[in-house]
Amino acid sequence: MPAYRLAGRKVDMRRVTDFLKGEQGQDLVEYSLLLAFVMIASAALYINAGGSVTGIWTYANTNLNSGVVSAGS
Repeated sequence: MPAYRLAGRKVDMRRVTDFLKGEQGQDLVEYSLLLAFVMIASAALYINAGGSVTGIWTYANTNLNSGVVSAGS
């Protein structure tokens, strides 16, 4: 295959076609998809955990306030 010029540089088309046919980037795509799945799952757990933490703090605050009022009586 002949070499072409792109942006003033000599480009060997054989290397370009070998790169496009190669499977070296396949691992990168698989790991990226796995990372995206883990991030989405973590975000979903984090969002759900926020409500639970709020409930725990509200419960603790209510009981502490009632305990302080009871002890002061």
